[in-house]
Amino acid sequence: MPRDTTSETVTPTGESRLALVRRARKMYRELSELHPDAHAELNFTTPLELLVATILSAQCTDKRVNQTTPALFARYPDAEAYASARREELEEMIRPTGFFRAKTNNLIGLGQELCERHGGEVPGNLADLVKLPGVGRKTANVLLGNAFDVPGITVDTHFGRLARRFGWTNETDPVRVEHAVGALFPKRDWTMLSHRVVWHGRRVCHARKPACGACVLAPLCPSFGEGPTDEATATKLLKMRSFA
Repeated sequence: MPRDTTSETVTPTGESRLALVRRARKMYRELSELHPDAHAELNFTTPLELLVATILSAQCTDKRVNQTTPALFARYPDAEAYASARREELEEMIRPTGFFRAKTNNLIGLGQELCERHGGEVPGNLADLVKLPGVGRKTANVLLGNAFDVPGITVDTHFGRLARRFGWTNETDPVRVEHAVGALFPKRDWTMLSHRVVWHGRRVCHARKPACGACVLAPLCPSFGEGPTDEATATKLLKMRSFA
């Protein structure tokens, strides 16, 4: 029989595959203790609201989206309302989120597609979601994980950056990152893994200057030293607050 070489596979950091899996899962346990309440920071009450909010969040902060959506959701409570929306009115309501003309096209198209093909309801599977206007794989995984309890890994800029810093993958394409990281963890952990990595990226492991000296992952992170390693200096970089 062929010899099992799983533990001998070379990984981005040069450690064995088995060592990478063990290290990645230990990092996740540390993240779970540090960010036990991690969750989607977009406010919503229904799958449609989350889908709309996620579309609006492209090139926009969650905080700005959350400031915009209460009035939007009240004015457009269902798919039919988006399908029949007056373009000028919808554009004006979502203008603060940026790229409002393209987003308006997506929201009107989304409403029409949901009404014509899905009885006005948001589908709960990846294949149908990615066919909707304005919905890519990242948006679909956000929706599946948070509105339908279907495990998924959401690869945004924070997640991709940290996955590479952590030595979990060298991939830069979001789909490849999703598959590479997903292979390291049980499927049941994927949604919360996404939340906790993103929270860590926003609060501790910043793009330009990560707070290495104040990071609980420091002993496990191959990128330790990219930011200040002095604890006092690093602590000043922490942003342990809500971004909603």
